Amino acid sequence: MVIEHALLPVAIGRQPEFEAAFAQAVPIISAMPGFRSLSLSRGIEREDTYLLLVEWETLEDHTEGFRGSAGYQRWRELLHGFYDPFPVVEHSTPVLSVRA
Repeated sequence: MVIEHALLPVAIGRQPEFEAAFAQAVPIISAMPGFRSLSLSRGIEREDTYLLLVEWETLEDHTEGFRGSAGYQRWRELLHGFYDPFPVVEHSTPVLSVRA
């Protein structure tokens, strides 16, 4: 499993519009091969910053499959205009997980 993580800096005042657009984008990414789960959280200290976590089966499912798909073009149309500046996306592999 690979975890994609990004801090999404959304232009100030556009948070409600971003959240609505993101809800429209969820079916696009969730239909992709290798997609496992997604969570989007809004910052408390910085309400204009969101944390995106996406679990993929493999790195290539994200970097080649999703980003190379027609669905990604629609994802970009829906979301990329909200970012200021454009986010850095990184990938991690789990080392430890604990739940209450």
